[in-house]
Amino acid sequence: MNLATKKWVFMKISSLILLPLMIWFIVNFIAIYDQSYSEVLKFFTNLTSKFLFSLFIVFAYIFSALTISEVFEDYIGNDKIKNVANRLLFLSAIVIPLLTIILLLNLN
Repeated sequence: MNLATKKWVFMKISSLILLPLMIWFIVNFIAIYDQSYSEVLKFFTNLTSKFLFSLFIVFAYIFSALTISEVFEDYIGNDKIKNVANRLLFLSAIVIPLLTIILLLNLN
């Protein structure tokens, strides 16, 4: 399987996983939107919410990184710039969710 096919398969799998997580997040976001800070904190300190929100963040960043890398492939002609942009994109797709999950796990 070549790289483009792998990217396509990972994009489709991540979008299928992201769909129910996005529905879960939207429903819960609506539920906590007008709540107080303590209620929002209570939601994010719940172990199930932490786990599902962490999955949501990870798959959202994977999906967005794969999608944006396709834009880079299509619109950046210089291979060096394209490689640097893709590496920075994938680095940020690892670092940002990791920091978010670490901060989420430190909530008490």
